[in-house]
Amino acid sequence: MSIAKFLEENFKHFNARETLDAAKAWHEFNKNGGKMVVAMAGAMSTAEIGISLAPMIRAGKVSAISSTAANIEEDLFNLTSNKSYKLQPNWRYLTMEEDAKTRDEGMNRVTDTCIPEDVMIDMHMALRKLWSEAAEKGESHFHWEYYFKLIENGFFKGKNDVPMENSWVVAACEMGIPIYTPGVEDSTLGNMFCADVMLGHVKSHSAIKPGTEQFEHLTNWYLENSKDHDIGFFQIGGGIAGDFAMCVVPSILQDHELHCKRWRYFCHIGDAVTSFGGYSGCPPNEKVTWHKLDTDTVNFTINSDASIVAPLIFQYVLEKDAEGAA
Repeated sequence: MSIAKFLEENFKHFNARETLDAAKAWHEFNKNGGKMVVAMAGAMSTAEIGISLAPMIRAGKVSAISSTAANIEEDLFNLTSNKSYKLQPNWRYLTMEEDAKTRDEGMNRVTDTCIPEDVMIDMHMALRKLWSEAAEKGESHFHWEYYFKLIENGFFKGKNDVPMENSWVVAACEMGIPIYTPGVEDSTLGNMFCADVMLGHVKSHSAIKPGTEQFEHLTNWYLENSKDHDIGFFQIGGGIAGDFAMCVVPSILQDHELHCKRWRYFCHIGDAVTSFGGYSGCPPNEKVTWHKLDTDTVNFTINSDASIVAPLIFQYVLEKDAEGAA
């Protein structure tokens, strides 16, 4: 039985029904020529979301990504060192002393998955060379462009522990779609870049374009693509990855005083409770007041685990779109 058929036969109520409805609406959105922006927070790359997200990107179902800088680097850490990762299924019960032992073994833990530090160092040295060369020439590039250069230069070929097809960053590079990473400094390699500048290894912070230039790029991307297409927003988690990208529409309308379509599809997957301040964005009806959504924007809120829900939605969309193309 296909995933699509399984969902249609079993996902009848509550978050299950909302999941199916969101998947159906994305399929309809594709049929009508819509373009989807995916925003991704949390530790989705270490959860190996690339296995299901990369095919979506390669199939043209994702047109731009807004991601935490941690997710972009952790996708590539996983690509090169997955076999060296250490799983700790009993992570809920670890003592501080047991966590310290993991640290002293040269591992950094992300929930139940421990990432070896040496992969970070290897990639850092390769990136430092690119940062340094750009700074010496007075050049400035987007954070994602440096990763794309590594991919295009063949840095990961032969070093991959998992198939290259499992990397969503590699897929984005192949398809030429932007990966906006607001808050670059909130990541391991972002920390390393800052240290490199401070220690004199890289001449200037300007080697990486700041968040405001990313926002300018996204503004122009939205203006260009929304001329002939509805633009949708599929959000995993909260935080800056979602808020940064979503704000482009009110900025165009209010700051630039230009006309544009508001987001025409919206889906949020997360377990945060808005009334407790756990979700740093706002629910769909509140987004209307901020000029992000229209009253008729199809919208879905799924209170569940994105590492379970998102792959199901991705697979549903791929299967139903393939049916339509057959």
